[in-house]
Amino acid sequence: MSENLSLKAYVVLMKAYKSIEERIKKDISSHGMRTSDFAILEALYHKGRQTIRQISEAVLINTGSITYVIDKLENKDLLERSNCKDDRRVVYIQLTDQGRQLMEDIFPKHQKVIEDLFVGISDEEKKTMIHVLKTVGKKSEEQ
Repeated sequence: MSENLSLKAYVVLMKAYKSIEERIKKDISSHGMRTSDFAILEALYHKGRQTIRQISEAVLINTGSITYVIDKLENKDLLERSNCKDDRRVVYIQLTDQGRQLMEDIFPKHQKVIEDLFVGISDEEKKTMIHVLKTVGKKSEEQ
């Protein structure tokens, strides 16, 4: 029987994902945060002021759960809400000075952890990996 490369690729991808996810969770928890907290702060750190919907789409957390996390981060003075002047239904979320300072401290360390995961992998291999994973993701969404 011949080797099913699609199945093998899937299994390897899932094992790699689990391993990477555990490493990232460990890094984030070392800063006293949960993954959802960090994801929201990171999105605001890199994209600036966002609506709850924009944050939800960026970090793949549903809007019901995201409101709870935002409330907790707001209570810690890491982010703040502001109303849209043109549409009262829209509320923007942005980092406070304290939140920005925290991310300026944490994010470079987090980025280093990610970079260490890819040590020994050439830029060309990374580009190929990105291309292949995007292709598989798009095919999955189409089906």
